[in-house]
Amino acid sequence: MGLIFLVGFMGCGKTSWGRKLAAGTGYDFIDLDHTLEAKVGSTVAQYFAAHGEESFRKLESEILKTTNYPENTVVSTGGGLPCFFDNMDWMNSNGQTVYIRLSPKALGNRLENAKTPRPVLQGKKGDELVEFIEHKLAEREGYYLKATHTISGMDMSVEKLVGVLGI
Repeated sequence: MGLIFLVGFMGCGKTSWGRKLAAGTGYDFIDLDHTLEAKVGSTVAQYFAAHGEESFRKLESEILKTTNYPENTVVSTGGGLPCFFDNMDWMNSNGQTVYIRLSPKALGNRLENAKTPRPVLQGKKGDELVEFIEHKLAEREGYYLKATHTISGMDMSVEKLVGVLGI
């Protein structure tokens, strides 16, 4: 069936669902953030802080387009990746894309309780965090909605993903 790219806001479950979908279908799984970290030898947050957003976005796009993907692979992308250059069009041309959609409130709850700190959130909590997410999501959702499929992150299951993707 080819490549499946999971897109959506940070905290929507791209990596978790990517792993579950890959395990449930026998597909390979690639987390592009981890691929980038392995290439540069630092975390995304460290690279972002040291080199800035423009350099990060260029590298992220290059990694998206030059990674040698096995034939059937689920790919988890960074939350901002679809919003830069022609990345969303490239993913749509090279596989199926799935936007995992959640409300700002649901994303806020997940991110506030996340084990992995997100530098871009810089200690935002409660209403301030939800407001930040609403603003960012308003900027990004137009890109996310170009995905082949949109699925609610609230009642997700591997079975629903498999059904939507037709695999």
